[in-house]
Amino acid sequence: MSHMFSSCYKMKPSVVSILSFSLFFLSQFLLSLSERCNPDDKKALLEIKRGLGNPYDLITWDPKTDCCTDWVKATVSCDEKTNRVTVLNLFQINSPGHLSPAVGDLSYLQTLDINNVRNLSGPIPPTIAKLLKLTFLRISQTNISGPVPEFLTHLKNITYINLSYNNLVGTIPPSLSQLPNLEFLRLDRNKVTGTIPESLSNLAPKLTYLYLGHNQLTGIVPNSFAGWSFDTIDLSRNMLEGDISFLFGKDKTTFEMLLDHNKFNFDFSKLTFGNRLARLDLNHNKIYGSLPTILTKQSWQLFNVSYNSLCGKIPQGGSMQRFDQYSYFHNKCLCDAPLPPCK
Repeated sequence: MSHMFSSCYKMKPSVVSILSFSLFFLSQFLLSLSERCNPDDKKALLEIKRGLGNPYDLITWDPKTDCCTDWVKATVSCDEKTNRVTVLNLFQINSPGHLSPAVGDLSYLQTLDINNVRNLSGPIPPTIAKLLKLTFLRISQTNISGPVPEFLTHLKNITYINLSYNNLVGTIPPSLSQLPNLEFLRLDRNKVTGTIPESLSNLAPKLTYLYLGHNQLTGIVPNSFAGWSFDTIDLSRNMLEGDISFLFGKDKTTFEMLLDHNKFNFDFSKLTFGNRLARLDLNHNKIYGSLPTILTKQSWQLFNVSYNSLCGKIPQGGSMQRFDQYSYFHNKCLCDAPLPPCK
């Protein structure tokens, strides 16, 4: 009798083990059923993490957890109804890496925001062209190189493109003009060469933020820009030339014009200005003529015409005197406050 009791007692650990394993697998099965994260999205995200060198910043990106609920919300967001990843944010990651082509497998992605990832190198993967739901694209302050991607033309829903502060080369693709919803375009602070495509004017009037400054652009600003108003147009620090007086006009609604450090050549005295224009930088060009008195009617926040060939009296009154001599000096013969009196 005692022998039988002993045998039963010895069987208990094995039964407990079987039950433990069964419960474990059952819990894993139930977890897989309850997980919101789409398996294709998770696979793509883990490939992106691997491409970035598995940085500590993405430590919550664990294959055993739910990307929609357990991964840091600042990096990944999922749609409440479809549970598909719609937002991917990558900020201030220091480890060296590249942007994996797997990013193109996040087929429901609407926002791709990569900012201040200084050691991110290589080209922008062409698979981004597959992200047909994308409306917001920022890849800025990285070491990304290669040409400005022509494949961005496929992103017909895109409203915002920011590829500033990178090492992009080559020319501006004229095909960018085929993006019907684009409102904001930044290609500034790269190494872009060539001319400004005339076809970009097809983006008017919807596109009102255009940043092409701090590149190596040459040639003239297309005359097709004549009827276009901007919130901001930045063409600064290029090698552009010619007459750009057509960018001005009393009917324009432009707020900010950053045109400094080029070779623009026109008569400033003949310009008129829209009521909204409050920021104008034209320093280091070849502008001539005088400063018209209508300048005193503008509410200037920024005004700089230094290092040109302007002459005559600086208009007094309004907001003109809020700027010091550095906004006016190194011209042919400008005079009066804040410069020395006219003779």
